[in-house]
Amino acid sequence: MRSSRPIPSSPWPHDMVIEVQDAAHPLLELLWVREAWALSPGDGDAPPLLAVSPRREPDAEAAPEAWSREWLAIWTAAVAHAAAPVDRDLFPALQRTADGSPERRELLGRMIGPTWRDRFGDDALTDGWSAWNARRSEEQVGRMRAVRGLEEQPERIALDALVPAWRAGLTKIVTIPCAGEHTRVIGAHALLVADATRADPDRYRAALARFA
Repeated sequence: MRSSRPIPSSPWPHDMVIEVQDAAHPLLELLWVREAWALSPGDGDAPPLLAVSPRREPDAEAAPEAWSREWLAIWTAAVAHAAAPVDRDLFPALQRTADGSPERRELLGRMIGPTWRDRFGDDALTDGWSAWNARRSEEQVGRMRAVRGLEEQPERIALDALVPAWRAGLTKIVTIPCAGEHTRVIGAHALLVADATRADPDRYRAALARFA
């Protein structure tokens, strides 16, 4: 929401724009792979397990050691890309490239950022991934439909905490469907939170206060 001038009746600052990224597929793929293949990424700033656990893959015990060893590095790179401001020039440039061309692949890579597929291909992303992600999408749509108006959106409810965070530089909120808490400032303009945190007004306010 943005207006060229203040709206006296609205508590939302007229020039405040907040992007909520609640379906970052590179992050979702990594979270699913870690759990479905029972990977052990080791110590590091990894998020909790998924709130809705996927079915363990039958061949999980045969997962290459490199998958566990490199998971956290890919996760860290993917989170950093999710935090970065969107380059608005990339999409028009993409439209000017030919299908299958090296130029198009390069631009797509810059748009999507680091992914599990880039490093290890599609072997880990079985039909189980497709089924889990389809269920997640359906549940997400259901939650969105349950919100009856603007005033019920989490950002509206927590506006008293959101505005100070925005004034401190926040422009993007990235959410992940993990159980428990995982609130991280992931850049000069972005915050990472669990879906459950965003859905709980008190927890969301506390998360936003970490940015302000």
